[in-house]
Amino acid sequence: MINEDNFAERLSQLREARQVSAREMSLAIGQNCSYINRIENKKAFPSMQCFFYICDYLQISPQEFFDDKSQAPHTLSELTESLKTLSPRQLDLITDIVIEFQKK
Repeated sequence: MINEDNFAERLSQLREARQVSAREMSLAIGQNCSYINRIENKKAFPSMQCFFYICDYLQISPQEFFDDKSQAPHTLSELTESLKTLSPRQLDLITDIVIEFQKK
């Protein structure tokens, strides 16, 4: 679970996964160029409105932001949408593949 102490790390992880600079993201959400950098360095904390802008920019939901078990929530969301179009048999095959990957 994400708390105030590791909010900055999660933001940095998600931003870097999208391969975008802190400056670029700051400007894209309508803030000054150091805004995201200040959050990631724990010198600032976003307002609720800015948090929603951050999530929108990252193309994730607030729930996905706080789900620290998911390293790539945007990719997972896209995959979930794609899976909805598959037949039951195709889903069974994908499930078998996932289970195989999870084996240690």
